Formats: sequence, structure tokens, C-alpha cells
Amino acid sequence: MIPNGNGKKTIVIPCSGIGKVQGLIAREAAYAAAAAGGGELLCLALLVSGDEEAVSRIRDAECITIDGCPKLCAVKNVEATGGTVAKSIQVIDVLKNHRGAELGTATKLADAGWAVAHEIAQDINHCESEVK
Repeated sequence: MIPNGNGKKTIVIPCSGIGKVQGLIAREAAYAAAAAGGGELLCLALLVSGDEEAVSRIRDAECITIDGCPKLCAVKNVEATGGTVAKSIQVIDVLKNHRGAELGTATKLADAGWAVAHEIAQDINHCESEVK
């Protein structure tokens, strides 16, 4: 985890989004952001299941959530377990700038899907550098 300017750490939490290309984009964006230094990853399922360590970690951090759809499962679960959402990214909002692009499938991204994932990762890392 990377400490930001207020002493808190940043945790990136993507939605699970199994079965949808938007969920795969969210997960790949989170992996790319973390690999480039944009925070530590946390599996949403740990929050949903009430894992004590995961809940404790998000309460002491600023969270960046990435949701594939408007249900906002990542945002809602972070907030429900007492965490702070510093930034919320919705893949479907990012896709408005990529209308008609062939993104891939729920199991394999096409070039345009990878481009969207990297765009989101860059947004996360830019956000992270601003709060340090």
C-alpha cells in the first residue's frame, strides 16, 4: 500500500463482475494500477464475506473502487464496512468515450478492452500522485 499525503494508505478494489467484459476491464485496470504503484489490491469478496482483516485494512485507508456496472457493488461494500471511497470509477462511464469499440469478452479482452483498462489504470495512478 502506498501512503498518501494524509498518512492513510490507498487500496484499489475492483468489482468482481464475473461474466461481463466490464468486470474483466475493472479487474485488469486494478492489476495494472497496482503494478505501476497505484496502491494495494483488495478482493471485493473479502469485504462481502466480512473478512475481519480486510475490513480493518479498508477502515485505515482511502479506497479507490472500480465498478463495471451501475450497481456499484465495490462502492457500496466499502461504505457498508466503514471504509472511505476516495475515488469511484465506473467502467461504463469510461466506455462512453469508446462507443462501438470491440472490447472482447468476459474472459478475454480485445485490444480496445486493454486500452480502456490501461486508461483507467492511468487515471488511478494520476489520482494517487495528486493525493500524495
